[in-house]
Amino acid sequence: MLSGLRILDLGTMVAGPVAATLFGDFGAEVIKVEVPRRGDTVRDLGPFVDGQCLYWSVENRNKKSITLDLRKPQGRNLLLQLVEKADAVVENFRPGTLEKWGLGWEALKARNPKLVMLRISGFGQTGPYRDARAMTVSRWRLAG
Repeated sequence: MLSGLRILDLGTMVAGPVAATLFGDFGAEVIKVEVPRRGDTVRDLGPFVDGQCLYWSVENRNKKSITLDLRKPQGRNLLLQLVEKADAVVENFRPGTLEKWGLGWEALKARNPKLVMLRISGFGQTGPYRDARAMTVSRWRLAG
């Protein structure tokens, strides 16, 4: 159904990556952008089978993975080149993170006026709690 669409998944942990996975489930090409050397944080969570995190395998099915360091100019430039050929970007950094790196909505839209962006955060993009960290499932289980 979504064949022919290219989605860039900049998300980490759960919300962004799961949303991007659904695009892939419906036929879109999803490119997962991970941090060099370490990869996505979910790769370190268990359970593991043959050294691979099962949760990561489920959350990132139907995706192609690349690494880019968005904190460095070369990584940012490569992402902007990818944006030119993308239909949508999914991200779930804390609000303002992409802007800090020069990769906010205005910068991405300037490279691709047809781009759609899905931004997910624990407490919204604006308001008094916008900078608060969302609680992870494991912390919630320990606290609850």
